[in-house]
This record gives sequence, structure tokens and C-alpha cells, in this order.
Amino acid sequence: MTTGVKDYYEVLGVSKDASQDEIKKAFRRLARKCHPDLNPGDKGAEMQFKEINEAYAVLGDPTKRAEYDRLGPAGFEASPGFEEFRTHDFGAGGFEDLFSDFVGARTGFREAPLKGADLVTRMTLTLDEAFSGVTRAITISHGVTCRRCGGSGAEGVTSCTKCGGTGKLKSRKGFFSMSQACPDCRGTGKKVTRLCPDCRGKGTILKTETVKVKIPAGVDNGSRVRLRGKGEPGMAGGPPGDLYIEIEILPHPIFKREGKDLHVEVPVTVPEAALGAKIEVPTIDGMTKMTLPPGTQGSQRFKLKGKGFPSPKTGKGGDQYVNIKIVIPKELSSADKKLFREMERLYKVNPRQRMVRR
Repeated sequence: MTTGVKDYYEVLGVSKDASQDEIKKAFRRLARKCHPDLNPGDKGAEMQFKEINEAYAVLGDPTKRAEYDRLGPAGFEASPGFEEFRTHDFGAGGFEDLFSDFVGARTGFREAPLKGADLVTRMTLTLDEAFSGVTRAITISHGVTCRRCGGSGAEGVTSCTKCGGTGKLKSRKGFFSMSQACPDCRGTGKKVTRLCPDCRGKGTILKTETVKVKIPAGVDNGSRVRLRGKGEPGMAGGPPGDLYIEIEILPHPIFKREGKDLHVEVPVTVPEAALGAKIEVPTIDGMTKMTLPPGTQGSQRFKLKGKGFPSPKTGKGGDQYVNIKIVIPKELSSADKKLFREMERLYKVNPRQRMVRR
């Protein structure tokens, strides 16, 4: 480190009101840039690395940082005990924690448990099945942990002779000590002498099984149903992944779905629309009756409350909307045409009056 008073905030490139998290992030960023392992033979990088270590040894500790802020750079450097910060040794634990994101396996000696990969499959349902829910059996093929070796892939193991079974090799580089994963055993401390004959060293075997899947009432297109633990096996003792079943719903010949609501078009006769009537209307769970008021217009919409789809979470149903379509007979006799002409006198106002451009 160069002589003279040095501002630790300037060394790390942060402001004096920076949070502890910002200071740690700045230290990590600079350490990645000038770490000796990444700059072999570069004395300038090595010197900068020592400076940022010294700065972080003070600013990274809230108590020491408060003392530094009180005394200032010159006063702190002159204070008793300053040399302890200049020769600060992170040791294996602290150093590995700070640099585990870029030195990788050299700083970690046991593989962390990882959850297995998730699997996705598709299931097609009719609208009626989606409305009421359904239970189906599906066949899946996925990896499972080998029972014979417990997922290790080995039937015979021995302690690694290079690291003595610890999984790590210690060394000293410059002014701080380091530990790295043993290259012979990859940090496990063990070496395989015989592969598992069932999985041939993979630790997993392929399994085909049939499982029953309960699809809840009210699922929609794109909904996912999860089967826990039916995905790929985990690594290093981690839990297995999950199986996701993605729902696809076929179009219905009568109903159109919009979220929890259903829409249906119902044809009615001219007399029914004009005079009013009780008509039968289809719903997703059967026929029901509704009252058509006198003077019903074409494209008029009525709501049947609670006749839509249930929510898979709450069970509360949506609504069904009935869109009226007035149907005119296509084949008319002379008498029929006379009747319709007589009906013209009922229109006191031109129904297209608002459309006339002035």
C-alpha cells in the first residue's frame, strides 16, 4: 500500500452516506476486477486489491466505520491499532463468502443441495369437464433417485488421499490464507472405486408411472395444476422438482367463455320479443327458464346471476349472459307478407332516424 493518508470511501468509490450493503457491493465489484487470481503477475492489481481489503476491513464493520467517521482518515491512521487493519487477514471463511460468486468451486467444498428440474405436460378438457372438474390418470416418465446408491452413483467409495478426506486444500497467498476444493475429489473428500450397477454412475434411473390427477372445477385455458415431487430428482440431496399440467380447453359449440362468465346467443320469435314470453335457455349445467319482457330488442342482453364458471379458489360462480337474436321466418306466404306489412303501422318512428345524416 502506498504511504500517506487515504480516504477509504474514495478507495471503494462510494459516498460517505452509503449503506453497508452498498459498501459490500462496491467491494465485491472491485475485488472481481483486481483479484490476484484473475490478474496473475500484475503488481498494480495486487496493490489495489490490498488497498480495497484494507478499506473494507474498516468500512465493512459498522463499529470501526463509526470510529473512522469520527476521527477522519488522518486521525484514524494515527490512532493506536491502525496496523491491525493494514494487515487484516480475511481467512478462508470470510474470503470465501465474499468471493463465492466468481471463484466457484475453489471456495466451496460441498455441493449445495439443488431442487430438481420441473416438468410440464399438457391436458385437453372439454368446457363441461373444466366446469365440473375431473379426475384423470396420466402416464409420465421421469428420473428418480436410484435406491441402490441413494443418488451418489457409486457403490464403492474411499477417502481421498490428496486432501485426507477433508475435501479442501489450504494454501497461503500473499498476506492472507486461502482454501480451495481438492481437484482430485472435487471437494467431496471421497473418490469412487466402483460405480453403481443399477444407475451406472448417474445417480438416477428412469421411471414410468401412472398417476391420478384431480383437476379442480373452474380451471381456465393456461391454468396449471401442480403435482409435487413428480419432476426430475434433486442434486446433492435436494428435493425433486414438480410436474406441471397445463390446461387447454376445447371450444364449445354454444357457449363462449370470458373469465368466469359465459355467453350464449338465444334465438327468439318476433311475437316472443314483442309480447314477452317465458323461454328455455341452456346453461352449462342444464336448461333453465327465463322471462323475456315485452318489447325485447334484438341483441339485447340479459344476465343469469351465478350461472357462470366457479372460481377454483373460492368456488364463487360467475354469471351467464344471454344475447337475444330475433329470428325472422325465411319462407313467407302471401298472407304472411300481408301480416308483416300490417305490422309496419306499429312503427311510429323510423328506427333508423338517428342514423340519418343532416
